Amino acid sequence: MIIDNLNKYKTYLYFFVASCLLVIVLIVCIDLTITKTGNRYCYSSIDSIPHNHCAIVLGTSKYLANGSRNLYYSNRIKATVELYFCNKIDYIIVSGDNRNRNYNEPITMYNDLVSAGIPGRKIILDYAGFRTLDSVVRGKEVFGQDKYTIVSQSFHNQRAIYIARRKGIEAIGFNAEDHTGEIDIKVQLRELGARMLVIYDMFTQKQPHFLGEKVVIPKE
Repeated sequence: MIIDNLNKYKTYLYFFVASCLLVIVLIVCIDLTITKTGNRYCYSSIDSIPHNHCAIVLGTSKYLANGSRNLYYSNRIKATVELYFCNKIDYIIVSGDNRNRNYNEPITMYNDLVSAGIPGRKIILDYAGFRTLDSVVRGKEVFGQDKYTIVSQSFHNQRAIYIARRKGIEAIGFNAEDHTGEIDIKVQLRELGARMLVIYDMFTQKQPHFLGEKVVIPKE
């Protein structure tokens, strides 16, 4: 009886270990696929990136919970300004969360880009960029852009471009500077979880939370 129970526990343990290894392999494969696909269409050099009519700047908070400036945000604004004044883009879609009166990513980005010298008429506000998927899909379905440049950090661009390419959008990415070059475990774990969610979204054909009326961006 004791030997039978031990053999049963061993079988369960082997099954548990095998399942864990399978999940780990799956996670690694998904992560590598998204990274590889994204990097194929990402640029870090302003000289090498081709021109697109529009850029979509993916939103994030301007300040951290402790009140200090969020460098992810600042570097995205800096990268967008560089793209515009180097004539790599004509219009800018600032896409982010607009959850309440005191938190409005698109308006915050708009104000900072205007302060940097970009004409307000060249900036379009997307208030329904609640998730990366929403921002990417709305770029085509609402703003009519079949190809555009995504502005964010490299790890975020990889995921956004993977989504775009799976949706038939010819997106490229311009990599803003990362935080400080330090390894941020919290950010990496959150990104890994977001990448797993991307696969679920693709499998279930997840759509943006809100689409709405189409917005015409002038062709100049």
